[in-house]
Amino acid sequence: MSALFKVACVQNCADTDLRANIEETSHWVEQASGQGAELIALPEYFSFIAPDDATLLANAYKESDHPALAHFKRLAKNLGAWVLLGSLAIKVSETKVNNRSYLLDANGQLVARYNKIHLFDVNLKAGETYRESATVAPGDAAVLTRTPWGILGMSVCYDLRFAYLYRRLAQGGASFLAIPAAFTKTTGEAHWHVLLRARAIETGCYVFAPGQHGVRKSGRATYGHSLIIDPWGRVLADGGEQAGYILAEIDPAKVIEARRMIPALEHERVVSGPEGP
Repeated sequence: MSALFKVACVQNCADTDLRANIEETSHWVEQASGQGAELIALPEYFSFIAPDDATLLANAYKESDHPALAHFKRLAKNLGAWVLLGSLAIKVSETKVNNRSYLLDANGQLVARYNKIHLFDVNLKAGETYRESATVAPGDAAVLTRTPWGILGMSVCYDLRFAYLYRRLAQGGASFLAIPAAFTKTTGEAHWHVLLRARAIETGCYVFAPGQHGVRKSGRATYGHSLIIDPWGRVLADGGEQAGYILAEIDPAKVIEARRMIPALEHERVVSGPEGP
């Protein structure tokens, strides 16, 4: 098992100024690296959040052309740090994008990509409605990737509500779960902390959950409270509701310790039914 290392989660309030969003998040990545972070995670859509579907599609890039991906490849190499790009809108057709997460190594090389599987199509109170599937094509594959410290399982935002995904990632070898998000303020206040702690407890994994905060010009409000959680479900750091980053020391041996005490991943049972009423 690998030695101790430091993880940081960056928190920002992205709007439609791509350059400004990249500059701000780069600043926090550099600051976190200066504090010893070896893995630095950014939120979902950290470089651009669109107020509507047309704006999202008009400002999407193909992977080979995305300026944020090229920029952070250079920055990761310059800093010698691993960087998780929470997600970018990657154009896959004239009417669809993938909500795609990337992991870059300390040489700035792309080592993993993951397309968000579960799409946020919900109807909240007071007319707050989201239809992510209108513009986003879902992924269809879970992703595990090796890091110097252990195996990382990748996911994005609304995936958080689907516990089976994280169980499969953990059973596949993950010690760490990345859950970058732009959780709405409404759902974040109700569910963010409890769901993230549950995913850590259920799997015996560390959880790294960078989130967006604040209110945009469009009125869209995100919850913030980026979290780093240990395998026992303890919150090691909470980003609150302001821009910046959180930092925590990670001990991979804690994964083994938690799973020895509660080996839930080994207790799978096949259940029949249920039959209808």
